[in-house]
Amino acid sequence: MYKQLVSLSCAAILGLGSAAVLADDDVRMDEVPGLVEQGTIQSLESLNEKALSVQPGTITDTDLDKHYGRYVYEVEIRDAQGQEWDIDLDASNGDVLEHRRDD
Repeated sequence: MYKQLVSLSCAAILGLGSAAVLADDDVRMDEVPGLVEQGTIQSLESLNEKALSVQPGTITDTDLDKHYGRYVYEVEIRDAQGQEWDIDLDASNGDVLEHRRDD
């Protein structure tokens, strides 16, 4: 009984750890051309255009992450009034996942 409890506890801990690993991974920039070529994600240029169509301004930062198996392109934009905005896009199709003003 004790061995089974220990085994189950270890399995649970390992499972939680692997879920955390799958939850959020930065994608290296050298991986991007291959992902675009494979059709896994859209080009960063087209994703930038989409973000700017949602929130006009100047792009100040971008990041490509993999969240639970989904590629998410995160764009920070400063508008004409100096407000910062965060736009999260599904990198595979350009759908807007989140559009929020930074506080």
